[in-house]
Amino acid sequence: MSAPSDTYQLALDRFLRDQPHIAAELDSLNPLAAQARGETLAQYRAERLHEAFEAHAEQQQLFAWELTLKLTADSTEAFEAQRREVHKEVAQMAGMDWAQYCQLHGLAV
Repeated sequence: MSAPSDTYQLALDRFLRDQPHIAAELDSLNPLAAQARGETLAQYRAERLHEAFEAHAEQQQLFAWELTLKLTADSTEAFEAQRREVHKEVAQMAGMDWAQYCQLHGLAV
């Protein structure tokens, strides 16, 4: 697993701050489980953190990149604007009509 970007790392830090039970679980991982997977404890912990972050995003009906934006945006308005902009880029890359894309992803046109 490669090193996370600064923005993603900030989101992970805030996620752990807001979810102390997950931080506690990560701090008490069994080193033998990491060894059995051929990973260092740090690698194993990073992977479990990523999985917890993804699961939390899914619970909120967000993609992980959306949760990253949500946790790092200066305001709700900034989050919504950034989120919409990225979704527009994805729709363009996919060659999809914006209205059709919004309907598919439950976004307001």
